[in-house]
Amino acid sequence: MTHSVSRMPRRTAAATVLALAGLLATAAPAATAAPVTAVPTTARTSPATPAGTAAAPDVPLANVKAHLTQLQSIATANGGNRAHGRPGYKASVDYVKAKLDAAGFTTTLQQFTSSGATGYNLIADWPGGDPNQVLMAGAHLDSVSSGAGINDNGSGSAAVLETALAVSRAGFKPAKHLRFAWWGAEELGLVGSKYYVANLPATERSKLSGYMNFDMIGSPNPGYFVYDDDPTIEKTFKDYFTGIGVATEIETEGDGRSDHAPFKSAGVPVGGLFTGASRTKTAAQAQKWGGTAGQSFDRCYHSSCDTTANINDTALDRNSDALAHAVWTLSAGTTEPPTGDTYQNTADVAIPDNGAAVTSSVTVSGRTGNAPAALKVGVDIVHTWRGDLVIDLLAPDGTAYRLKNSGNDSADNVQETYTVDASSEVANGTWRLRVQDVGPYDTGYISAFSLTF
Repeated sequence: MTHSVSRMPRRTAAATVLALAGLLATAAPAATAAPVTAVPTTARTSPATPAGTAAAPDVPLANVKAHLTQLQSIATANGGNRAHGRPGYKASVDYVKAKLDAAGFTTTLQQFTSSGATGYNLIADWPGGDPNQVLMAGAHLDSVSSGAGINDNGSGSAAVLETALAVSRAGFKPAKHLRFAWWGAEELGLVGSKYYVANLPATERSKLSGYMNFDMIGSPNPGYFVYDDDPTIEKTFKDYFTGIGVATEIETEGDGRSDHAPFKSAGVPVGGLFTGASRTKTAAQAQKWGGTAGQSFDRCYHSSCDTTANINDTALDRNSDALAHAVWTLSAGTTEPPTGDTYQNTADVAIPDNGAAVTSSVTVSGRTGNAPAALKVGVDIVHTWRGDLVIDLLAPDGTAYRLKNSGNDSADNVQETYTVDASSEVANGTWRLRVQDVGPYDTGYISAFSLTF
């Protein structure tokens, strides 16, 4: 569920000084929400980055382009293309598979037949994550027979591959299970992806929390188009581009013409990115994005000139990083996850403006001995001025551990994982996160509170 908080006007500097003058008294009577008896669970996922979630790494453009160079060499050595049923396609699959196998993925080659020739889908699963929540990212690996297909779709294939390798390099531990895919025979009518979805049992399809598609993301006269499908995936991409100052538009040229279509038809949430194909860039789009008005986004679409010279580096770099951002954000994992069991309360608790303290509680049971010396306290608070907030962890016996003082910090939200030496506390019992807003004007709520033993 998406939450919103009414933003009050930002305070003046004088008001801030007056508010801060009264911040020393923090022990107001607490208004307590009903405790939740929690069981060990994985971290909550949400479109916003939750507490403890790692930011996606930069995906090196040089690495993505190195994959494109290899795909070009494969095409050059195999009749100039990487089309379905041709040796260049199988060589492309072998190249990608070898990289994934070496990085620790579990890879599967799925065979199908189309136009009398054997085709291949390559599926790569990253170990771990919730098997009942599977996030997929994919791209078609085949080209048309008339060219090497470096933008269409070496660009998407290389970016998905390098993002998968980034997952491995980071030792990423997503809450959801990650699966990457490279589809065959897309150019013949989405044959490979249709085959995959049709042969996926209904129980397995129901586990797919989303599929993201990347088809032509380095067009030489690029636009920045986002699929208008699942709202959460769409917002994740739009927020990323907004954050780097790049305007986006809704993708319409290829709607339903790429490998997300079979997933969408099966009820799977889908999204993706695209930089344009044969349509002409308008004057307004050229003003927004640069490039040449009155010219196709990709003049070499489905042509022999779709080579490594047919790539816009800036577009490829931005879209590769957006891809990684979406994988990290939508799978909500950490690169250095707390070990042990996690106990959570994800019920929202409103924090009154300049008012009494409130608490969110979890009840821990079934453990022996004391809490650890490095108890991980996950805090996810949505608030329009976090400098107002004083935050404590309350042990079952009432002992308070200060996590955060108030201060002149005007940023939004508190999304942190704190470490507390709670080794003197018995582990079992009701633990509470106590939050008090000690300044006027701004409001918010506790979104989630967790303890990891």
